[in-house]
Amino acid sequence: MKIILLGAPGAGKGTQAVRIQEKFQLKHISTGDMFRANIKEGTEIGKLAKSYIDAGKLVPDDVTCEIVKQSLEKVNGGYLLDGFPRTLFQAEELDKFAEIDLCLNIDVDTSLLLDRICGRRVCACGASYHVSTLGGKTTCEKCGKPLYQRDDDNPETVKARLATYEKQTAPLVDYYGKQGKLVTVKCGTETPDEVFEKVCAVLENFNK
Repeated sequence: MKIILLGAPGAGKGTQAVRIQEKFQLKHISTGDMFRANIKEGTEIGKLAKSYIDAGKLVPDDVTCEIVKQSLEKVNGGYLLDGFPRTLFQAEELDKFAEIDLCLNIDVDTSLLLDRICGRRVCACGASYHVSTLGGKTTCEKCGKPLYQRDDDNPETVKARLATYEKQTAPLVDYYGKQGKLVTVKCGTETPDEVFEKVCAVLENFNK
């Protein structure tokens, strides 16, 4: 299976991506990982991407598409694209060098996303919590370090991030819907385990 994973910030894509990768033996490919790998290896495309990142600018679509293309050329078998495509241009370019089987869209109500993200507390070790389940605790259950709120996990920034998503990425729902490749998993207050059950039902049915 060659899958695109869509979902707004806070929809739980990262959590589901890890589980999907493990259960269905897919290569998890994220743009962030690809950028870091190319920069670390000192490739020409990595140097170009780094020049934009260091300047605090977004990496242009054509550079991002080339990094994805080169990464996919190294993959044998199925994969899960996470964080790409983000725009219609990227989706159209992807169609030129890859054949996607399915676009899995995790759809969560905006009001729930605001609560999820603004209530999120994280630890330097990578653990993530929500204030509703912490019971007033301010330290990590795994390592004991202090928990903190990310600078961009505030209502104003989150609303801006969601608005950007709606403008740039949400049109991909229509794009893949017209291709007959879109499956939407609607989520509300379900736990990650319950969401994963829905995801598995979709992928297992597709994989028959």
